[in-house]
Amino acid sequence: MRKKDFISIRSVTTDELRQLLVDAIAIKSSPSKYSDVLKGKTLALVFEKPSLRTRVTFDVGMYQLGGHSVYLSPAEISLGKRESVADVARNLERMVQGIMIRTFGHQIVEEMARIASIPIINGLTDFSHPCQALADYMTMIEVKGDLNGLEVAYVGDGNNVANSLMFAAARLGVHIAVATPPGYEPVADVVKWTKEQGRQTGCRLEVTNDPAAAAAGADVIYTDVWASMGQESEAAERKRIFQPYQVNEKLFSHAKPDAVFMHCLPAHRGEEVSAGVIDSPRSVVFQQAENRLHAQKAVLLSLMA
Repeated sequence: MRKKDFISIRSVTTDELRQLLVDAIAIKSSPSKYSDVLKGKTLALVFEKPSLRTRVTFDVGMYQLGGHSVYLSPAEISLGKRESVADVARNLERMVQGIMIRTFGHQIVEEMARIASIPIINGLTDFSHPCQALADYMTMIEVKGDLNGLEVAYVGDGNNVANSLMFAAARLGVHIAVATPPGYEPVADVVKWTKEQGRQTGCRLEVTNDPAAAAAGADVIYTDVWASMGQESEAAERKRIFQPYQVNEKLFSHAKPDAVFMHCLPAHRGEEVSAGVIDSPRSVVFQQAENRLHAQKAVLLSLMA
């Protein structure tokens, strides 16, 4: 059987995604049952982008599953500069049992998956953030009890996080509205795929430039930073353009009375979200952050056990 990777939510089936969510919840509730499932195995952590949550959760996750991780910084790897992606993959596949990579271009992860004979996990690319989406929907199950008919509003930049939320919504039958400024919508391929796959599961997708319309009747309101890593030169311009898309108390008033706020972090209070929202009892952002650990342990269990 060909080895499996975790590159994008759209590369797994609905059944596989649901099983990962079931496993993540089981691992969180009874971690000791899984304390030696990866004994003697090592995961290489390849970082081209800095991280707090990704670094700590994969490192701790491997330790808690009985395995080990090796951190490789940009200075040690420098993909495509110091060494080609192909050569890095061919070296590491002989030394470790899996590779997590957090980088810029999505094609880098795809190339590594194509070449390496060991599982490749996408820790983040400019196009996709599947581990985050897995933790997000795990959190929604915990706080809402069920995903059936759930209404999710994503407000902000049509970026990698928005893409992965949409992919998962299509796989799981969740309704999702994405509100962005004109010109910052998710790319057409992502919208098309989500709509096509969503017909099979009952997912309904709305892409709009009206944040209030997206938030209306939502169970979950989600946002992300306005300028991601690599977009620092655009930060001032984006701050001006995205200001009407801030998730604040006024926007939140359009959602359901028991709606919750989500953010993948790091957050910039006073920019994409007001302090009154992110620091309120309706915010579950730190539960989300913790769930990166459990969701990724489910992925590691699936690929490396």
